Amino acid sequence: MTGDGHRLILFPGAGSFGSEFQPLRAAAGPNTKMMRYPSRNEGTAEAVSFDTVVAACRDQIVRLPGGLPPVLLGHSYGAYLSYATALALHRQSVEIALLVVVGASAPDLVRVPAEVTASTEAALSYLDATDPGQLAGAAPEWREAVAEAALADLRVLAGMDLMSPPDRVPCSVLALRGAEDPLTSDTSVEAWRQCSDGDFVRHTFAGGHSQLLADPGCVSLVRDSLASGG
Repeated sequence: MTGDGHRLILFPGAGSFGSEFQPLRAAAGPNTKMMRYPSRNEGTAEAVSFDTVVAACRDQIVRLPGGLPPVLLGHSYGAYLSYATALALHRQSVEIALLVVVGASAPDLVRVPAEVTASTEAALSYLDATDPGQLAGAAPEWREAVAEAALADLRVLAGMDLMSPPDRVPCSVLALRGAEDPLTSDTSVEAWRQCSDGDFVRHTFAGGHSQLLADPGCVSLVRDSLASGG
């Protein structure tokens, strides 16, 4: 997938450690990088802001060797980080090949209910409601780890403060959603069009909030978009 000289940068969703990206990583080969979010670090003394997480993602990408043009792909919460990171990289004159946002409404439509950031239990209930089945059968220790990560991520997202209307990224945008995703609609995903100065393509696949990432059609579309340079 990245054999044409692009590097695929992956931004996991709230509470995720990236397992939903396995089909894409298998297709992409070695030129992939998973972002690590500082808001999840154990022992963080105070709340980490959205801008701090974006700056950390930007720095991780800037430090990568080889100078391959990055393709940023973010799922759900990760879509907003990938979008803001693309803007931050542009300000440092780093060329972005393509931005892919998955399972996310446009940035100015995001609202994080206050109750879901009240506790780990509330954050976990929110994940179970929006992405049924993703944690089915998971061990209690894993559910606890996901809950803690999700709470940190959702608190960061609740503090997101972007321009309205949103700034435009200087690259093409590919926006994807699952038809059964309760967090998005075709209309809310179409609104990403106003965030791009390049081409804009939107597709809806079968499945829910995360399941579309395993859809062969979704993997093929991302692969073809990369091969064509976006």
